[in-house]
Amino acid sequence: MSVARILEEKGPDVFTVSENGNIHDAVRALGEHRVGAMVVVDDDLRIKGILSERDIVGAIAKRGASALSEPVSALMTRNVVTCTEDMPINRLMELMTQGRFRHLPVERDGKLAGIISIGDVVKRRIAEVEQEAAEIRHYITSSA
Repeated sequence: MSVARILEEKGPDVFTVSENGNIHDAVRALGEHRVGAMVVVDDDLRIKGILSERDIVGAIAKRGASALSEPVSALMTRNVVTCTEDMPINRLMELMTQGRFRHLPVERDGKLAGIISIGDVVKRRIAEVEQEAAEIRHYITSSA
């Protein structure tokens, strides 16, 4: 199973934000779309950063509500770990576990091609395990 397969199943839609936007608007968008992170991109869809709920909560904890009026560029994570569509799921899980993040932008030719969440990975892995179990049950019942 690869990242490309997950994107085929879930679709390539990604909620994005400009680094020039403000945090208040980004918080509103996170809530409206019911997502935990948005990729920060430029007009050409090049990845500039990622803004997560964790980034926002950390800033509010340090600076209070005034953090909401700051630009996205002030709070976003700039060194974004990305993946490619041919990356296997096991490697993706390793990256997410080591980096302690739940969202991984997918990059193709230097531009944003999608996003994978830990929920996407878990859902796909559960489907694989269920399929394997069904195949084993079929094998056992057909060979008896």
